[in-house]
Formats: sequence, structure tokens, C-alpha cells
Amino acid sequence: MRAVSKARAEQIMSERGWLPLVPEAFRTEVLRRSVLMRFAPGDTVFRLGDPAGGIYGLVTGTVSISFAQTGATPRLILLGIPGHWTGEGCFLTRKPRRAEIRAVVKTTMLYLPLDSMDQMAARDPTVVHHVALLLMMTVEILFRVIDDLQRPDVDRRIASVLQRTTWIGEAPIPLTQSEVGVMANASRKQVNAALKRFSEAGWLTNTYRSIHITDPEALRRFAGGDGAD
Repeated sequence: MRAVSKARAEQIMSERGWLPLVPEAFRTEVLRRSVLMRFAPGDTVFRLGDPAGGIYGLVTGTVSISFAQTGATPRLILLGIPGHWTGEGCFLTRKPRRAEIRAVVKTTMLYLPLDSMDQMAARDPTVVHHVALLLMMTVEILFRVIDDLQRPDVDRRIASVLQRTTWIGEAPIPLTQSEVGVMANASRKQVNAALKRFSEAGWLTNTYRSIHITDPEALRRFAGGDGAD
């Protein structure tokens, strides 16, 4: 795949996620100050407990996002959404990183350093409002994660998690059955049985390390209790 240029990355991020929702002048400065970064599969973007830093925007590729309570091992929660930025907590709290992000496949991101954010905020106090908007977008995503995990039926919980992963786009979902199980609070055996059922229904196809969703709407209906039992 051809490497994404900085100009192309700016175009992509201007059309997706957070930046289309903020004033043009702020969006332009974010993009001007951002640095293009590339990650190979397995590379760490940042770890739980790392010193405070800036925000990362996902341009292309896929990242895994894991969270943990202080002192615990991070657990996979979700996959990054193209166009979304993350890491805003450090700007707002000055605390170390509270999550771990890794590239799952070849990934391109834009990085806005913390000192650049501070300089922008010193000149324009509304910068804090724009970052707070990003925080609330993250909170909305976490609400969905909580909703997924509260579904009592394991098959519907797995279906909801799988449907949510389609937010990364039309590319195959690069997760093992064990990783899906972590995200859905289900055993590998339960995930295997659910994937077989969903495959027989024509909703997806899967291999050991990849799942291709062919009918996300059917998964959504089933997860919500509207599909066949």
C-alpha cells in the first residue's frame, strides 16, 4: 500500500471524526502543528503510565486500545476509529497515560504534541472547549462499550462487539477469537460457537486472525434483541 503523505493525511482527518466539528481556524492549526507518524504491526503508540503527552489521530490502519485500573494489566476494550483522536486526558489533567495503544496493522497517525496544545491554549482559551468536545466523543464511545458488556446473553454481547468493530471501516477485523472474547467478556469457546452460528446465518466469515463482517445490520438487530434466537 502506498504511504500516505502529510497533505493526504490532513485531508482525511479534515473529513472524519473530531476535526470537522471544530472551527476552521482551530482545525487548520491542529493540522499544521501535527506530525505524521507511521507504525508497524505490534508497535506501541503509548503505554499505560507513560508521561503526559499530546493527542494522536488515526489516519489509516487499525490500533487496539486497552485500559486498566491503576496497577492492573491493560485489557483490550476497542479498536481505534479512523478520524478519531485520543490522548486528550493528559492535556486536561497533566496526569500520565491511562490507556495503552498499539498498532494492529500498518498504521498512520497524526500527532499533536502537548507543548503545541499548550501554546494554542495560551493564545485562545476556547481550545480547551474543543479538546473537551473530543473528550465527550470518547465518553460516548465508552458508553457503547458499557452497553455492549451489560447485555446478559453472551451471543448478543459478542454480536454487539463485532458490530461495533465495523467502525474501523470495511477492512477485515484483525482480531483472534480470544481477543473478541476479551472485548465481549466471553470465553474463546463461546466466541467460537457464536462465530459459527453467525457465519451459518451469512453475517460474517472468519479465519484464525481475521473476521469479515458481511451483514453488520443483521448483527445489530440480533444484538438488540430483534434477530432470530
